Amino acid sequence: MLPPIINETIAESSYRRIRADIIFGRLPPGQKLKLESLRETYETSISTLREVLNRLSSEGLVLAEGQKGFEVSPVSVSDLKETAALRLLLETHALEQSFVHGDVEWEAPLVSAHYKLARMEQVMATGDTSRAEDWKRYDWEFHQALISACGSKLLMETHSVIFDRYLRYQMVALSYRGDVAANEHQQLLDAALRRDAETAKRVLVLHIQGGVEHALARGTLR
Repeated sequence: MLPPIINETIAESSYRRIRADIIFGRLPPGQKLKLESLRETYETSISTLREVLNRLSSEGLVLAEGQKGFEVSPVSVSDLKETAALRLLLETHALEQSFVHGDVEWEAPLVSAHYKLARMEQVMATGDTSRAEDWKRYDWEFHQALISACGSKLLMETHSVIFDRYLRYQMVALSYRGDVAANEHQQLLDAALRRDAETAKRVLVLHIQGGVEHALARGTLR
């Protein structure tokens, strides 16, 4: 997920809106993206939409079909597994680097991010899914905070793109895993404050693999 930008251009605003609608499932997998309909919905020009959709195509969120136009990228078991594996590869490396370089200035926003996530997990635990987007937004913020001291802007940006692809599966195919996921987040925070990278990596493997297994068990992907 992308942080907000002040005074962003119309193209950037349209990109963010369409991207969010794909990630959060408001534009579902496989939906045809007809330019005229999008022009009315997002109140922007056809040329801007083409630019935005081609950009999203490079991120794997949209399929560009030549003369046939564009559609939201489909989802599949194989793509979920590949996306999860890549997220794990990037995030475990970034965790190691972040734990080495993180200081008290890194710890404060990390603790704050976890606090917001934990509060939202309490809401989700009641069965109230009306704030599911907030839940996943805070999840994104927490995992980004964990790796924010890694020292590589490129690594952070690449991880963000892959995390968002994984997040789309969470919105489409996953549901809240309850105390299991919440406890894993707490363990990740505790390991971060101890600078215990090995424990954090083990927990992260369980966290991501558990999410994939949960999705497969629900049978919503083919």
